[in-house]
Amino acid sequence: MKMTIETLRSKGHEITAEEEQGVTIAILLHDIGHGPFSHALEHTIVKGVSHEDISILLMDKLNEQFNGQLTTAISIFKNSYAKRFLHELVSSQLDMDRLDYLNRDSFFTGVSEGVISSDRIIKMLNVVDDHIVIEEKGIYSVEKFIIARRLMYWQVYLHKTVIAAEQLLVKILERSRELVLKGEKLFATPALSHFLNNELTREAFIKDGHLEIFTRLDDTDILSAVKVWATNDDFVLSKLCTDFVHRKVFHVDITTEAPGRQLVADLRNKAIAKYGITEKEVPYFVFTDSIQNNAYRVGDGNIGILMKDGTVIDIATASDYSNLEALAKTIEKYILCYSKDLV
Repeated sequence: MKMTIETLRSKGHEITAEEEQGVTIAILLHDIGHGPFSHALEHTIVKGVSHEDISILLMDKLNEQFNGQLTTAISIFKNSYAKRFLHELVSSQLDMDRLDYLNRDSFFTGVSEGVISSDRIIKMLNVVDDHIVIEEKGIYSVEKFIIARRLMYWQVYLHKTVIAAEQLLVKILERSRELVLKGEKLFATPALSHFLNNELTREAFIKDGHLEIFTRLDDTDILSAVKVWATNDDFVLSKLCTDFVHRKVFHVDITTEAPGRQLVADLRNKAIAKYGITEKEVPYFVFTDSIQNNAYRVGDGNIGILMKDGTVIDIATASDYSNLEALAKTIEKYILCYSKDLV
């Protein structure tokens, strides 16, 4: 973000010291609302409340503590600030978060396809009509960025092992909540217990002081509960938790067509016979879903290319890379998850 501000100032765009501080705070805090295990538990612990909602609530609280010093940051984050291009640096299809995490995640996973020339892209940034654009000579770096994003989703973020582990954790939380709401007592830290025992609407979460309790949650709350629940009397919960502790995650098939009904039915029957569970409990061990990969969304805050004649056109049109239009299409695949015991 600092490099971007420096680049834009060097091209004659005024960004005040207050705006610089505001946009820097906004990018640092934009994901502060994520709970334990990030997206995996976003709609399991607190249904209907997104991490963006919680980010705003936390920023508002911090703003009170810092006597209004986050007002500009919040305005930029919410896209209500006069200079809209500042919001695009925080949240858009070419924001600072994406330029940062692709390289970072490539490094830590050892997947080289995500490596992008973020410095080069930043040096090519400009502002036209209050929107962030890329100068024409940076087009190839942006093409590589979009391709890298598509590859990283298939190879890392939507990798079948990631899906298997996330889905197992989601099923554990769903079962624990189901049991607690039936009146069963389960071990949990006070913070986790609060959210297992209360079905909160978005409005209730915002109004009734649940935010402070939410901030006490971290990975340890979840992991400690899972380890204890592995010895619970409920077969479904103990089985799921034992598998998680021993890293025996779901088997996942990812296909371009929906899995056959007969295959799913056979697996469901196997689960009933093997585990002695009811029809209602089968979806904890055999279930289907779908995943989407959209590296670039045309019409959703397009990436504009500033041509040499001063016109701005969409990257999908400006690119001479024939596959870029194909990359702009959302690819949907189907997943079939089931316990490895059933193979």
